[in-house]
Amino acid sequence: MKRTMMILAVTAFVAGTTMTGCQSSAEKVENAQEKVQAAEDNVVAANQELDQALKDSIQQFRKESEVALNDNEKSIVEIKVKIAKERQENRAQYDKRLAELEQKNIEMRRDLEEFNEVQKDKWDSFRLRFKHDMDEHARAVRDFWRGKR
Repeated sequence: MKRTMMILAVTAFVAGTTMTGCQSSAEKVENAQEKVQAAEDNVVAANQELDQALKDSIQQFRKESEVALNDNEKSIVEIKVKIAKERQENRAQYDKRLAELEQKNIEMRRDLEEFNEVQKDKWDSFRLRFKHDMDEHARAVRDFWRGKR
């Protein structure tokens, strides 16, 4: 009798565990849909954060580039003042080189203002090209008098 009671208790325990541990197909589908929805929500939120970070990066780069372009303009004005003090025969050559630098500064400012792509690959390409051009232009402005006096 003890043995029968023990077998009955074990069988009841196994049956109870099996019944409470099983989910219906509908419950499994519902749980899976909830997980998929949560994952989709996470992806949307991550994309929004990425887009905002990209916009912030573009805005910061534009500000830094504007400062650099303004610095170049100030240097060009200073060069104009120095050219006015030069001998007449040197002015034409200096004026031509200075006009090229001014035009490059204008073109770079226009490129910066016109660029409005927010796709990461296009932005990275533009940023790298623009930064290289900006460095070269700043070097040309800085070295205007080097070897020419």
